[in-house]
Amino acid sequence: MTATLLTTRRVEKPWGRHQLWPGFADAAPGAEKIGEVWFQTPDAGKPDLLIKYLFTSEKLSVQVHPNDEQAHARGLPRGKDECWVVLAAEPGATIAIGTLEPLSKETLRAAALDGSIEHMLDWKPVKAGDFYYAKSNTVHAIGGGVTVIEVQQNSDTTYRLYDYGSDRELHLDDGVDVSEPVPYVAPAAPGRVADDRVILVEGPKFVLERWPAGSRVVTLPEGVPGWFVPITGAGTADGVAWKAGECLQFTGTTHVSAETGSDVLLAYPGDTRI
Repeated sequence: MTATLLTTRRVEKPWGRHQLWPGFADAAPGAEKIGEVWFQTPDAGKPDLLIKYLFTSEKLSVQVHPNDEQAHARGLPRGKDECWVVLAAEPGATIAIGTLEPLSKETLRAAALDGSIEHMLDWKPVKAGDFYYAKSNTVHAIGGGVTVIEVQQNSDTTYRLYDYGSDRELHLDDGVDVSEPVPYVAPAAPGRVADDRVILVEGPKFVLERWPAGSRVVTLPEGVPGWFVPITGAGTADGVAWKAGECLQFTGTTHVSAETGSDVLLAYPGDTRI
């Protein structure tokens, strides 16, 4: 079998929500808020990629991630490029990505210390259907009132630069060191390459495709897994039933069928589409 349904891990966060997204059970009244749902492979620490849903009710910290070279220098397995597919956004919801103008490291540190960094970021209005790719070294923050699917390099290394006066630990030395505090420029992407195929990201760390309903055969190179993420709809993959809110891992060749109304993602490591 080349399609495996992944298990989920629900992660409590103070900025999370009780009401989540179709396909996910809401948090019980009075229980801690759920901010993330992770999809885990049996060897959770080893895969190149990690897929999450994020459910926010307030702003996340201003943060930054190291690139591969910087991570290796710190004894870490990899850096963290990531991207977000916006599924829903309340009126006025925003995501901060990049700075309004180039900043020096000294200015960035001072702004993180006095809180003015929040106003130096480029807070972009977001709506359902939007997409952003944040390469490592990008200063960013996800705002409240959004639901996103996050595809990322499998790293939990996050350097917090600012957290709105909370008592959580900051990582100013590491964060300032790896930051590139410049305006955001979206990387080039192929976009629609066929009626039933959109390439949202084509490397360097992973490829992300988006497909509508229909049937297709997916063939991944030997040793390269793929993460199949149904946003809406239902179907089968090599006889394994799937539905929105789940995630499957593919290896080798997989026959996929998606019912009418389906909207799905496929992510896999590398910089070349299959």
